[in-house]
Amino acid sequence: MATTPALLLHFDDETEAAARLAQAGGFACACIERHRFPDDELRLRLPPRLPPQVLLLRSLHRPNEKLVELMLAARGARALGAQRLGLVAPYLAYMRQDFAFREGEVVSQRIVGDFLAVLFDALLTVDPHLHRIDHLAEAVPLGDAVALSAAPLLGELVAARRPDALLLGPDEESAQWVEAAAAAGGLAHAVCVKTRHGDREVDIALPPLAFRDRPVVLLDDVASSGRTLARAAALLQAAGASSIDVAVTHALFAADALDAILAAGVGEVWSTDCINHSSNALSVAPLLAEALRRIGFVGGAAALPD
Repeated sequence: MATTPALLLHFDDETEAAARLAQAGGFACACIERHRFPDDELRLRLPPRLPPQVLLLRSLHRPNEKLVELMLAARGARALGAQRLGLVAPYLAYMRQDFAFREGEVVSQRIVGDFLAVLFDALLTVDPHLHRIDHLAEAVPLGDAVALSAAPLLGELVAARRPDALLLGPDEESAQWVEAAAAAGGLAHAVCVKTRHGDREVDIALPPLAFRDRPVVLLDDVASSGRTLARAAALLQAAGASSIDVAVTHALFAADALDAILAAGVGEVWSTDCINHSSNALSVAPLLAEALRRIGFVGGAAALPD
């Protein structure tokens, strides 16, 4: 595996995240210039000469335009000298749409996964929302398709801030993250049962436990509409929990999601910096840097070719 130092490319809206990853991994980094024409087409400008190994950082929340950016940037990087190209996408979009529930539905996971696999040689992401597959490479067919988990980091954070808390997953799908977080933090844990009626309509049933005068932290991989967390929080408040907080990997918080969660009785919200948000409480940069090192993307004296 090649060990020449890698250059980290990023866009201007992720400069701070790129700086954290560059520091953690010892990477040199450069910003991709982006110009928007009046008709919304994009013009990108990369460094005119690139080293053999290049990383591109792009977290794919609000993904549609970003996928076009990736297409342009990846093809451009190849033309400018990149021989091995890795994508660092702390949040990876379109992973939940993995099955056609009605005739004619497009299975977006397969299409976006194949699209990324054509552009890149490696992919790193954190807590992708995978339902019916066990390995990220089944969705993004690459030899180096690496799915990391921030759940242990969240578990340690919760243990430091709420050492006696019960970790509670808002639905059965959250069990994998809740179990990993609880193991890392030495915390008790359980999960709720959820019945979904639409994007914003859910029913939640709490597990048969005593919640009165007990601190509870709701933990999940992603908070999007916030309705599942808000419903669980309201039930916990009615059950007498002494405090209710939320810990998530991906702070999507679409529209009024955060307001809905806080209005339901949540005190604090802690998230990772996979998505830039005011709730960010810990960085995944060291986690990403170590994984990049394992697959041969190393820092050091990386510099642009003369």
